[in-house]
Amino acid sequence: MDATDRNHLGRRTLLRATAVIPAAGTVAVASGTTPGHAATPKPGGHHYDSASPRFSLAILPDTQYLFDADSSDPEPLRATFRYLVSQREDANFAFMAHLGDVTEHGSREEISLAATVFGTIHGKVPYSVLAGNHDIDSGTDDQRGDSAYLDAFGPRRFSSMPTFGGASADGYNSYHVLRAGGREWLVLALDWRVSASGLGWARKVLDTHPTLPAILTTHDLAWADDDGAAQLSDNGRRLWDGLIRGNDQIFLALGGHYWPPGRTVLTNDAGHEVHVHITNYQDRYYGGAGMIRRYAFDLVRNVIDVETFSPWFLSRDPEKRTPLEAETIELTGPADRFSLSVDFERRFAGFAPVVPREPRPASAVMPRGTLAYWRFDASGTASRATDADTPVGTDTVIRDLSGHGNDLRVTRLHDSAPEILTWSGEHHGDQPAHASLRFEGGKAPDRGAVLTTSGTAPLNSEKFTGGYTIETYLKLPDPFEGDHAWMGILSWEGRNGDAGKTTGWSPDEPTCSLNVTPERFLQFVVYPQLQDADPTSWSHALPVGRWTHVAVVNDGHHTVVYVDGSKIARNPSQPSTGIATLGKPFVIGATQFDEKFGQSFYGWIGDTRIVKRALRPEDFMTAPA
Repeated sequence: MDATDRNHLGRRTLLRATAVIPAAGTVAVASGTTPGHAATPKPGGHHYDSASPRFSLAILPDTQYLFDADSSDPEPLRATFRYLVSQREDANFAFMAHLGDVTEHGSREEISLAATVFGTIHGKVPYSVLAGNHDIDSGTDDQRGDSAYLDAFGPRRFSSMPTFGGASADGYNSYHVLRAGGREWLVLALDWRVSASGLGWARKVLDTHPTLPAILTTHDLAWADDDGAAQLSDNGRRLWDGLIRGNDQIFLALGGHYWPPGRTVLTNDAGHEVHVHITNYQDRYYGGAGMIRRYAFDLVRNVIDVETFSPWFLSRDPEKRTPLEAETIELTGPADRFSLSVDFERRFAGFAPVVPREPRPASAVMPRGTLAYWRFDASGTASRATDADTPVGTDTVIRDLSGHGNDLRVTRLHDSAPEILTWSGEHHGDQPAHASLRFEGGKAPDRGAVLTTSGTAPLNSEKFTGGYTIETYLKLPDPFEGDHAWMGILSWEGRNGDAGKTTGWSPDEPTCSLNVTPERFLQFVVYPQLQDADPTSWSHALPVGRWTHVAVVNDGHHTVVYVDGSKIARNPSQPSTGIATLGKPFVIGATQFDEKFGQSFYGWIGDTRIVKRALRPEDFMTAPA
């Protein structure tokens, strides 16, 4: 029995038994950069979403065996580039970084062929390239002067790229500034052997961009044993001592050159972790076949998921893949497929602390069509100031700040103690008011408190046939203790049977309610004004101990529920026009069954707003000012 079956069973039987319904600005260029160039990072084309908290970096290591004199075969790399372009939207690729050894001999012919192949991705996905020891005279550092590599992959190649920030005076070191996850990130692409002046240039780039988290890429950084345990190479130790350890911005350092791949975690001078990875597959079948490593950043989950695969082999007909192709499509060992746990806010706090968002006045968050807006700070109460952790008295009036007269009043259920509902200073980081209410509702025995509109409030009879948006903030306690199955978040009182509805689990359910199931899924049930139906939305399991923003959006035809700005999967396709309200009060904190309250909510509820039209996610209360 899956969760849906259990939810349906609970809604038919449990509720009748318990009488509870389930219910930035311009990037400065450090001195020594390309003359006259100052990049303003902006998202590229191909539907890349720079604001999404989920984005990817593609890391491309040593391709030298694909560009090896008369043995060259660049088709695997072309396939990789075609993949990155075609998948830029789905994987939200922000950038690709090559780790050096583009070619085997660094000859003008090999470099020219490679430069032509890179045209497959040029202008479609931003990227960086750095010199490996096979691309130039390996006995020199970045002061070597002109080379075929510099002619093809020097600053001129990248100068029109929106991410390009500049290069060192010699041209062999460069940096890019990406816009991803709603913020800017720095990528340093350093030569195989960085001179003292090159290190000074890199430090100046970091100093010029002091709040940007940085990813360092170079060719020779670390080597690993057969178990994937990595340690710094001699050159890597020089980079660590001269640049990485003293610059807290660098949280990820990536190198190629050696095989097998591996990784380690080092601690910098600030006491923070720096992840050091080796990525190189030239020893694998077909010289690595243009294999890439995808770093999938998830700023919501605080993880970087890493996977390694060959797009060239992936594109082949499975029935026609040779055994070695099938074996090399994807690498799944612990050095090739893994996840990094990174608390981004905490890790970056030393150089880019998150500035708490200031409270916003009610006038700033009442778009056209706002019918009701409640907040639980001093501005939202008509009785007195709000002192955290003190009970909310039954004489308290929570004002409807929209001015439409939908004020809320407090009722404690079943002789519950005053502490069942208290003021709180807890709030979602993007919540307009920095306050909430703490509900201690629960079962056995039923207890709780509710906020309801008066019997004559205009919201009681609003039908919403043109659409609506209902938003609220909530937080479930951690640990989530006790039985709180089917507790209500908000609802309208009354019975859907009294509205002439015949399709639901029971005629005693209310006509609209937002609830939490036993599995902590959200459940939004509505009996529309114009249809005899009860379309129901179900979310994933809500997290505990973390604030969540919920928005229910109806465009006059269908309803979609969003959690933290993301559309949930289980939204019904049934037509849904309006809400069959009955002139009964609107409620925050519980849901009725047969016009009786059992328990109330368990957790925190913050700002709640109802708008008489469908809003876009960018217009929710979480939106930037």
